[in-house]
Amino acid sequence: MTLRVTLVVPEGEIWSGNAERMVAKTLDGEIGILTGHTPVLGVLAHGSVVRILPEGEGASGWISAAVGGGFLSVSDDRVSVLARQAVLGEHVDRAATRADLEAAIGAASAGGQGQDNDEVGYLRALLRAAGEEA
Repeated sequence: MTLRVTLVVPEGEIWSGNAERMVAKTLDGEIGILTGHTPVLGVLAHGSVVRILPEGEGASGWISAAVGGGFLSVSDDRVSVLARQAVLGEHVDRAATRADLEAAIGAASAGGQGQDNDEVGYLRALLRAAGEEA
């Protein structure tokens, strides 16, 4: 048996396919999904990374996607990730994201917000999804 995983944002589908397993961070903590998982409905942590291990011999390892909040639904070996915003790690422009992160940190600090706002969190998630420590 396999999982059928779909990752969508309001603009459309980001990724869909069969997977051996999936890992996501919800407000209640990190959750790993395998086939036969009990039904779950969870709120995704803003600025987190969803990891999907595609099924099949041609699969090249884990797929990572930064998510900017949303929901996760698991039922009958189907996983739906409904995110407000999401980008696959392979599509992240690392240099531009690092520059945007520095600007967002500067703006947040100047505004007295510190470094823990949603924009900074999502930009850090983008870099983590692309394989960088943020």
